[in-house]
Amino acid sequence: MGRITLDKVTKSFGEVNVIPPLDLTINDGEFVVFVGPSGCGKSTLLRLIAGLEDVTSGQIRIDGKDATQQAPAQRGLAMVFQSYALYPHMSVRKNIAFPMKMAGVPEDEQKRRIDSAAAALNLTDYLDRRPGQLSGGQRQRVAIGRAIVREPSAFLFDEPLSNLDAALRVGMRLEIMELHKRLATTMIYVTHDQVEAMTMADKIVVLRAGNIEQVGSPLELYHTPRNEFVAGFIGSPKMNIFGGNPAQQHGATKIGIRPEHIAASTETGTWSGVVGVAEHLGSDTFLHVHETGLAETVTVRVDGELPVRHGDRIFLSPDESKLHRFSEQGLRA
Repeated sequence: MGRITLDKVTKSFGEVNVIPPLDLTINDGEFVVFVGPSGCGKSTLLRLIAGLEDVTSGQIRIDGKDATQQAPAQRGLAMVFQSYALYPHMSVRKNIAFPMKMAGVPEDEQKRRIDSAAAALNLTDYLDRRPGQLSGGQRQRVAIGRAIVREPSAFLFDEPLSNLDAALRVGMRLEIMELHKRLATTMIYVTHDQVEAMTMADKIVVLRAGNIEQVGSPLELYHTPRNEFVAGFIGSPKMNIFGGNPAQQHGATKIGIRPEHIAASTETGTWSGVVGVAEHLGSDTFLHVHETGLAETVTVRVDGELPVRHGDRIFLSPDESKLHRFSEQGLRA
């Protein structure tokens, strides 16, 4: 079981309150991603759950039992850090076995768990190598294997892919998702990368300045953001948001429209502007359009074959059914 409940949890460092009173429930077997800008409190929140930081006030329950004052080793959780934290003089086998050895697990049981974890992570052929003989992705798999053999009630990942290059990040992201499906164990994953959040999560928790701005599935947050902050943070490229006449015409202080919900034409449209930078991705092109009178830049997603270049005049037409309206306080109208 891996149900985790936070009840009015706070965290302060001296006079600085980094986590105001916060309530959150993570259900057994869920893949939950904490996402937000740097300094929003997501890693601190993960460390509170792990027991690596003391709670200032409030209660943390794991499977219904109060774990607020428990030491990390007593909570039945396993954490995977941004740095691999492997012992360079030990083989992969010994690195994976280390937490079991410290816990006094019998050797035959250690072997069973190591073999099982290695098979799940495609590490069987590397068990006798040392970390220095492995790629970055393989080292991260060893760190995950060391967590798996503890057979925790939940896994906690603190930006585990940050040190990998782009191709390895995509591969490891898929491997962690597959692992979650196989193990059916609760996973909490911290990242500042909203693409990781959107592709991996069952449930996303968007944080800002220690506060939870919204909790929901990736598509809930994408289609019905609760406020302007969530609307601008979730989605890549981010949502276009502007005020002025267009917003007033729709009864709002500001309106938002995603790049893929704006049609572009070289002939006619609702708005017009001048093409600045064009990011060509093959099937798609992202145009950064200036001089629209709406915002400094309006980003538009168009077909990769649209024949436009820097400096061209272009016409834009928003899909009216996809507009997001926001009040003066930045809340969804």
